[in-house]
Amino acid sequence: MTTPLNLKNLERAQLRDALAELGHKPFRGDQVFRWIWRRRVDSIEAMTDLSLALREQLAGARIPRLEPADVRVAEDGTTKLLIALDDGKQVESVIIPDKDRRTLCVSTQVGCAMACTFCRTATMGLIRHLEPWEIVEQVLIAERVLEERGEGRTIQLKGRGQAGKVERALTNLVFMGMGEPLHNHAGTAAACRILTDEQGIGFPPRRITVSTVGLADRIEPFLAETGVNLAISLNAPDDGVRNQIMPVNRKFDMDVLLDTVSKLELSRRQRVTFEYVLLAGLNDSVEQAASLGKRLVPVADRIKVNLIPFNPHEGADFQRPDLDDVEAFRETLLQWGVEKVHVRRPRGDRILAACGQLALEKKPG
Repeated sequence: MTTPLNLKNLERAQLRDALAELGHKPFRGDQVFRWIWRRRVDSIEAMTDLSLALREQLAGARIPRLEPADVRVAEDGTTKLLIALDDGKQVESVIIPDKDRRTLCVSTQVGCAMACTFCRTATMGLIRHLEPWEIVEQVLIAERVLEERGEGRTIQLKGRGQAGKVERALTNLVFMGMGEPLHNHAGTAAACRILTDEQGIGFPPRRITVSTVGLADRIEPFLAETGVNLAISLNAPDDGVRNQIMPVNRKFDMDVLLDTVSKLELSRRQRVTFEYVLLAGLNDSVEQAASLGKRLVPVADRIKVNLIPFNPHEGADFQRPDLDDVEAFRETLLQWGVEKVHVRRPRGDRILAACGQLALEKKPG
């Protein structure tokens, strides 16, 4: 049995090619793309400016839609979405409110293979990659949830008439949910291109940040393919500590990562974010901050650092450091010339929605 074509899994160029093979002008692919992602229809019949013949040819194609299986809201407004996938698996994504900003933390895999010892998702292992449409669909689900709360607004994108209007509730996307985005390179890159295509959702690339544990050989190609921002999970002042908590460091050590960052082609205002999870008694001392600051000097003008006090979860062998220790770490980095150092306050940690806490309450299957 032939699997029906999933139109949502095709980028605009692929849709153009697919319809050209059916004997239609390539611009018909643009029309279908706009119907799916800008007008957000889920049936071929709704695409009223397509010919009847073309609609009949596409009648067997799929335009699937995902829904949240559960929505949990923390006291600070952080919202965790449990999303049911078509094969019975599930993933989580998180809406993070901050004044006039609404950021969605996006997942790219069911589980994760990177085995970072402080991360709850790592306890699942890797179950499978998400397909491009499953990654993008998390954005649509989050926007529907926000629109139901009255937080959506209409934005005019490039295009003519009604085709140029979209509903937009989210302001930023961070690919920091379940999974390692660059391990799912093809799926994540395709999702970013669908998200940023100006004939579809039109999400600004400068407002999308993709995080990696440090798969150095994939960083430059990925950024060239997508044009989004980069964050790297560093989490240690030296290779000794990083080897303990992040197995990936044995393949791509800190020297390799820093060399990669030093060679990236960045715009004048663009910076790479280094994420640093502070683990009490392991990587949070002033001496370690000085060691890290010294190491970051050669790339200090092209980076910023996010300090993330550890978010506890069941089975973790780590503790969150005291606020005084966090501030001392920050001040030490500033003294070493790292000008942009931000402390990320816990959001949604009581509903296991904070950084490093995502894993399914009930394991798939």
